[in-house]
Amino acid sequence: MPTTETLLELRNIHVHYGGVKALDGASVKIDEGEIVALMGPNGAGKSTILKAIFGLAPIDSGQVLWEGRQFKPVSFEVVERGVSFVPQGRRVFHHLTVLENLEIGGFHVKSRAGRQERIENVLDLFPALKSKLKANSGTLSGGQQQMLAIARGLMPDPKVLLLDEPSLGLAPKIVKEVFEKIREINERRKTAIFVVEHNLKSLLEITTRAYVLDKGKIYTESKPQDIIDKGILEKVFLGKA
Repeated sequence: MPTTETLLELRNIHVHYGGVKALDGASVKIDEGEIVALMGPNGAGKSTILKAIFGLAPIDSGQVLWEGRQFKPVSFEVVERGVSFVPQGRRVFHHLTVLENLEIGGFHVKSRAGRQERIENVLDLFPALKSKLKANSGTLSGGQQQMLAIARGLMPDPKVLLLDEPSLGLAPKIVKEVFEKIREINERRKTAIFVVEHNLKSLLEITTRAYVLDKGKIYTESKPQDIIDKGILEKVFLGKA
C-alpha cells in the first residue's frame, strides 16, 4: 500500500497577540490528498493556525515544516512552496473584473500563455464564472464571489489549499454547492485542503480527519465519525471539555 507524504506540519506553535494567547502549543499536519477540518468555538485559534502557516500571525515559538523541512513562513515564499490561502469574507477585488482577479492569483506565473492555461484549468472547475469574466467582481452574488475567491486561490496550482470559513454568510443551497466544489477540487486536482468551518455537518461529510481546538490547544484529532459519536463538539462548544 503506497504511503502518503506529509506536506505541511506545525509543531508546538505558540502565538500571542499582545497579552492574548491565541495558540498554546498547537500541533497539526496535513498529508497529500487529504481534506482536514479545523473546528472549535470562536476564539479557539482556528484562523490563527491558517495565518501562522501563511506568515500572517507572529509565531513566538514552535516549528513550521514543509515536506519535512523547517522554514519561516513568509507569505510570497509560502505560495512558491505550494500553499494557497483563501481568507474568510469573500475578499475579492470588487473594482476589478473576474478575469483580473484570476490574473492576480497567477501573478507569479511569468508567461502569458502559462497564466492563460491556469485560467482555463480553473474555469473548467468553475464554469459559472466563464460568462462573468468581464464583469466587475463587486456585481457578483455572494456565492459567486466565494467561488471566485476559491478559484483565484487555485491559480498558483497549490499542493495545499487553506480555506477559512468558506460558507460564512451564504444561503444553505449555496453552502452545499461550495462544499461540493471543495470535494471536487480535492478529487480532480488531488489538492490537499485544510479548512476552518463553522458549518460542521457539511464539513464532516467530506473530511478525512478533523482537529478540534479549545483555548489555543488541540483538544483532539480524530476521524469525523468518531467526533460525532463521542459528542466531542458539544463538549467543547458548551465549555465542558
